Formats: sequence, C-alpha cells, structure tokens
Amino acid sequence: MDRAELADFLRTRREALQPEDVGLPRTGRRRTAGLRREEIAALSSMSSDYYSRIEQQRGPRPSEQMLAAIAHGLRLSLDERDHLFRLGGYATPLRVSRSDHINPGMLAIFQRMEDTPAQIMNHLGETLAQNRFSALLIGDQTRHTGMARALAYRWFTDPAERQLFPAEDHPGNGRTITAQLHGAHTRDPANPRVSALVGALLESSEEFAEIWNEHPVIGPYCAPKRINHPQVGSMELHGQSLIDPDQSQILTVFTASPGSESHNKLQFLSVLGGHLV
Repeated sequence: MDRAELADFLRTRREALQPEDVGLPRTGRRRTAGLRREEIAALSSMSSDYYSRIEQQRGPRPSEQMLAAIAHGLRLSLDERDHLFRLGGYATPLRVSRSDHINPGMLAIFQRMEDTPAQIMNHLGETLAQNRFSALLIGDQTRHTGMARALAYRWFTDPAERQLFPAEDHPGNGRTITAQLHGAHTRDPANPRVSALVGALLESSEEFAEIWNEHPVIGPYCAPKRINHPQVGSMELHGQSLIDPDQSQILTVFTASPGSESHNKLQFLSVLGGHLV
C-alpha cells in the first residue's frame, strides 16, 4: 500500500468534483476547490473521520469494500477505480460488461435532465437510474429485485409489464426486447448472469423461446414507441439513446415531436406529476 500516493490520488479526485456533479446543492462560499471531505464520506457511506484519516495518511489500511465505496462516492471511472485498488495494495476487481457502476460522464449528463424522461439501463435491460419524469411516464423501474430487474424477464413473465402498450404492439416489442438480450448473449456468451436470464426465460416462456430460436437481430434505429398512459392517454414517443461502449450501458431520453399531441400530453404529464407529489 502506498499511503502517500493513495492520499494524493483521493485528494485530487475530490477537488475535481463539484457539488452539482453528484447532485448536491451549491450553498455558501467554499474555501477549497471541489467537494469537502465530509461530503465524500457521506457519498461513500462512511464516517467523515475514517475518510479524513485516509487522506491524511493515517489509520488502518482500507479494505477492498471501503475502497469500492470510495470509488462510488468519487464517481470514479473503472480505470480510476482499478488504479485506486492498486494504490491500496489489492488486485483490481473483476470487470463485468454490465456493471452497476455508471460511467461518471454519463451520470453527469443524466443528472442534468430534469425536463424530459430519462433512464440508464445496462445491456441486461436492468434500470440503473431513472429520473422522476421517467417514473411518471412508465412507472418506477428501479424497484424490482432479482431477475425481475431485467426488462425481458418482466415482459415475458409478468402481464402487468405490457399494460402501458397497445396490444397490437406487443409482438414487435417482444421481438425487440428479445433481440437486445440475444445481442448481449452473443457479445458475452460466458457471462453467468446473461446465461441464467436466458435459461430462465427459455424454461418459463414459450413466446420468448420461439422468438429466441429465430435469432432475432435489430439495428440501431428504434421505431417510435406507443404508450397508453392511464392519466394522459395515448402518446407516440421517440427513444434517443447514448451508448457507453465500455460498460454497455444506455442512456435513453424519451421525446415527442414538438407541437404534436403527444408532446402536449408529455408536458401535461410533467405538470400533473407536480400536483401528485
């Protein structure tokens, strides 16, 4: 463990972060650059004293769990996280292609989207982050646990997942969802979580198995999505996506053509949501 290098690395990364980068309000005058030690400690779910001792080259050697928490609090990239572990004297953690560790740049963009529905998913179809407007539109996608975190699993095993969409669109939606999972499996066939999800769906859903066996493939273009919202009615929306190729995560923003009926309904939903709080 290199205490001096570890402390200096943490300090430089902390000073490079601004409150708005991590969703904190900018209040009062700050005497030093970046975030305060106590703010990073809170973001890392540890005591301020413990974190401060690491930056001051004091205290015990931090565990791998503590370093992982600090990496999350500092919004480190995977490369920066690996460097942090090496400074702490540990082997770098195993990288998985659809980690829940959201790229800091993508997270920064997502946190600035307040006036449009947006969410971040990994290529298993698990929603990692979702803003309030997105939850108003399609419901809270982050509440699910286990295999139900994956959109494909819910689509083919839970009828409630289809209620927002017109019945005539179900076959096309199912094919698109299956093709996305098929692509994830093709890119990483040895991944145990991907294999487990595919195996569970092949066993539980004849519809999924039939589509899967056709080896469906979709291109980058995503057709407009029709949604029957229980409060504002039918809408036709476009999903604009930003892909992080390193971690196979997708930031999707839902929009409607300006001046259209769907656009007006989307704006009304935002206003209506404010009254429901």
